[in-house]
Amino acid sequence: MAADVAGILLAAGEGSRLGQPKALVDVAGQPLAARGVELLRAGGAVPVIVVTGAAAVDLPGVITVHNPRWRTGMASSLAAGLATVPGSCTAAVIALVDQPLVGTESVSRLIAAHRAGAGVVVAAYSGQPRNPVLLARQHWPEVIELATGDSGARRFLRARPDLVTLVECGDTGRPDDIDTPADLTRIARRVAGGTGRAGGTGRAGGT
Repeated sequence: MAADVAGILLAAGEGSRLGQPKALVDVAGQPLAARGVELLRAGGAVPVIVVTGAAAVDLPGVITVHNPRWRTGMASSLAAGLATVPGSCTAAVIALVDQPLVGTESVSRLIAAHRAGAGVVVAAYSGQPRNPVLLARQHWPEVIELATGDSGARRFLRARPDLVTLVECGDTGRPDDIDTPADLTRIARRVAGGTGRAGGTGRAGGT
C-alpha cells in the first residue's frame, strides 16, 4: 500500500484587505476553510491539517494546529503545518485557503507524480507554476530554513528549480486569490456558476 500524503491548508491570515479572516469567508454557502479541506481530502490527501491563526476553525475529521506567530506571515504557518504531519506521511500537499477555484484533480495529479518518484511537484496553469505544491519530507528542513514572512516555500522553489516537477493543471481549475471584496464577488460568482476552469492568476509557486 502506498504511503500517505498529507494535506496542509494554510488558513491563518486575518484578511486585512478583505476585512475579515479568509478561513471564515462564505462562498456559495460554504466557508473557505471547509472548501479547502474538501479539496485536499477529495484529492487523496490523508490526513488533512488546517493551520489557523486569526480565527478559530472547527471542522470534523481534520487536524487543527494554531500558529501563534501567524502575524509574521505564511512562512510560520507552513512550518507549523509541516511539524504536525504524522511520521507515516512521505510528503505534504500545501494549499491556500483563499483559492477556492483550484480543482480537486490538481491535488490528485501532484500525489500521483510523487508516487511516481517526484519529490517536489508544483501545479502549473498554462505552464506557469502556481498552487497547490507538494513537498516530499526530505526537503522540509530546507523549505523551513529558507521560508520568511509571506514567501512560504517560494524561496525554496526558486533556489532549487532542479528539483521541481511541473504538472499541468490548467484544465482542472484556476488559482485565483481572494484578497479584496472585489475578488470575493468575482470568484463567488464563478463558484456559483461552476465556471472555475482554465487560466487565472495567483501567487506563483504558492506557498
